[in-house]
Amino acid sequence: MTDVAAQRAAILVEALPYIRRFAGRTIVVKYGGNALAGTSGDDALAVFATDIVMMRLVGMRPVVVHGGGPQISELMERLGKTAEFKDGLRVTDAETVDIARMVLIGQVNPQIVSAINVHGDYAVGVSGEDGGLIRAVARNPELGFVGDIASINPGVLQRLLDDEFIPVVATVGADAEGQAFNINADTVAGEIAAALGAEKLVYLTDIDGLRRDIADAASLIRQTTPSELEQLISDGIIDGGMIPKVASCISAVRHGVGRAHILDGRTPHALLLELFTDAGVGTMVHNPADQNGD
Repeated sequence: MTDVAAQRAAILVEALPYIRRFAGRTIVVKYGGNALAGTSGDDALAVFATDIVMMRLVGMRPVVVHGGGPQISELMERLGKTAEFKDGLRVTDAETVDIARMVLIGQVNPQIVSAINVHGDYAVGVSGEDGGLIRAVARNPELGFVGDIASINPGVLQRLLDDEFIPVVATVGADAEGQAFNINADTVAGEIAAALGAEKLVYLTDIDGLRRDIADAASLIRQTTPSELEQLISDGIIDGGMIPKVASCISAVRHGVGRAHILDGRTPHALLLELFTDAGVGTMVHNPADQNGD
């Protein structure tokens, strides 16, 4: 056996216990607009789609939740509008919420669905407006049509999963009157993971994980707990647009999700490396009582 063949065999053997453990379990993957925008285009999306299909074919139940912040900002700029943010959240007037719906439901969602369905008829695109999946309420008048989540209807996704589809969720919700709201995709992913009782919540973004010193790659935090993350936020080490993501990790783990992970979506097959190898990549958040590093 050649060295290359032996390496490949070793990788398969290393993956086997993880495949066995996670078979039948729900894994919520948030594919960030930054991960999509920060790559070399369709190749990166194709790699991501391959990973998702691989998860499905070995018995997992993946759910993809996606953002589209950079794509929304790009269209706003082309239309002569300036993006404004407060505490990492986009200020959203009536025109901006229409732009967000166009980008998330009309552009990014079909791109991801199409990339997955190259491998078979697996993916189904939905938005939070479909079937009352995400009920929203206005967060703050200063933010306009930015919503908080009032409730998640997991039955919509459960039925798709039971029929062996891969749901791809665009994070636009609606209130009881049908008014659409732009909702932070990180927050939605965490709430969906908790509502589905997911084994894992994985964030793919454009950073290699959380660092104690943002300028020092060697300070990457491999494993942490919700309490430690709250202290990092309090100390100002985690700030800006990372706060909603980290807050969602904290909430999800405290509401029953087994693990939360923050990975660099620009790294080829980062998702499979985190799920199926002993070393993993990125940052993992777990309950302090659970010290198993998988």
